[in-house]
Amino acid sequence: MTFNADAGASTRGVADEAAPAALTPSPTNSGRLPLRLDLFPTLTEALEYAGRGDAGYNFFNLRGGLSAVLSYSDLVRRARSLARRMAARFPRGSRIALVAETSPEFLTAFFACQFAGLVPAPMPLPVNLGGKEGYLTQVRLMVDGAKAAAAIGPLSIKEFLTDALAANSGAAVMSYEELAALTAEADALAFGPDEPCYIQYSSGSTSAPKGVIGTQASVNANLHGITKHGLKLQPGDRATSWLPLYHDMGLIGFVLAPMYGQRSVDLIATSDFVRRPLLWLRLMTDNKATITYSPSFGYELSARRAGKAEDGALDLSTLRIAGIGGDMVRPEALNLFSEAFAPAGFRATAFLPSYGMAEATLAVTFTEIGAPIDVDHVDMRHYNRSGVAQPASAVTSPDHRRGFVLCGKPLPGHAVDVRGESGATLKDREVGRIFIKGPSLTPGYFSDAEATARLYDGEWLDTGDMGYFLNGEIVITGRAKDLIIINGRNIWP
Repeated sequence: MTFNADAGASTRGVADEAAPAALTPSPTNSGRLPLRLDLFPTLTEALEYAGRGDAGYNFFNLRGGLSAVLSYSDLVRRARSLARRMAARFPRGSRIALVAETSPEFLTAFFACQFAGLVPAPMPLPVNLGGKEGYLTQVRLMVDGAKAAAAIGPLSIKEFLTDALAANSGAAVMSYEELAALTAEADALAFGPDEPCYIQYSSGSTSAPKGVIGTQASVNANLHGITKHGLKLQPGDRATSWLPLYHDMGLIGFVLAPMYGQRSVDLIATSDFVRRPLLWLRLMTDNKATITYSPSFGYELSARRAGKAEDGALDLSTLRIAGIGGDMVRPEALNLFSEAFAPAGFRATAFLPSYGMAEATLAVTFTEIGAPIDVDHVDMRHYNRSGVAQPASAVTSPDHRRGFVLCGKPLPGHAVDVRGESGATLKDREVGRIFIKGPSLTPGYFSDAEATARLYDGEWLDTGDMGYFLNGEIVITGRAKDLIIINGRNIWP
């Protein structure tokens, strides 16, 4: 079988991608349903409320055509039906590995698990990096690590799953089509507030990826914080995303958060964004998006393709939040994007730096919406010598100057601490290890007591990140494991 880096729903031939004429995107305003930014006890209760309105998920193909619409009301109906059939096949509490393609089938299966009391564990689609063997190893480790009862994905990669799990007699391999064709039914009992929600695997690793346990309590706490306090959702908001749905930014930020806030979201596959970065901006233009998110490289990639956009073809004036997360916030990449798309109405004040991690569900801190990005320019010679982020001066050479972006303050109910080697809390500009606490934190890694024990110091979670405080905001400088100490000096690669 040929290894296809773009396997999945978005990879049908371009000639076959014309959207059916009858399809129209779900509306921005969710009908007469009042915007509700409450703390829901479970994902299913949040979905059932969203299902009373008109909003939903919209799936776009490589040409920008609308290929599928899944309203929240339809999702409730489909997920409940599939949950009864999955309950007849899998014991309650089973882990179900789901290949997270950007499609209605994945989302239906994910929410069916919620209604059936099954624990979904999203897995990536195949990618070129590492080739077929790398992907098979990754799938095998994730499925074995989750002790999954089944591995389910698009028909186009079922053979990959079968090959990966040939030695695993405990996991059934199915396509989404075969899952939908199940007929036997049983009573399905949805997860309660004190039960699990999903297992989120660390992305991109083929060496023992860790399964972060998300509970109904932790996930709903973070979604409440994101929608009400971080993004401050409004009735006229609409989101657009290309982020992969096996990653916390894609799954939590642009599958669960829009649903939690009863807003519509327009989705394109990550592989389609990589091939056509301006498709992301075109969708925001066409659908008047107000919220999007990307790592810094996504903004940089789009900016470098700006010359391919026709004059007047893009209008980013409706975008009130262009969030940055998932990697170190690089001010030079954001400046490049701002300069490239200012003529299209983009405002640099739309940038929203934030900080988070899968172990905290997704988000820990946000900056203020509408405020300019705050960059702290540091003298790296002093930084490496003393561990203090001393501001660069007029005489600091460009080679020894580095800009770090302030990433905001913790969500309500959460806290961030920066500690030195002794464990003592550090002062502003003193660089140390970042610890966090709050209701969004994971109880640990699935079936990995040793890694869980290393994760916590009492109620505080060790992020493994380094940084410092400045005026009440956290500044991220790198990963602790990347720090090299030579003759008492801290050297950052």
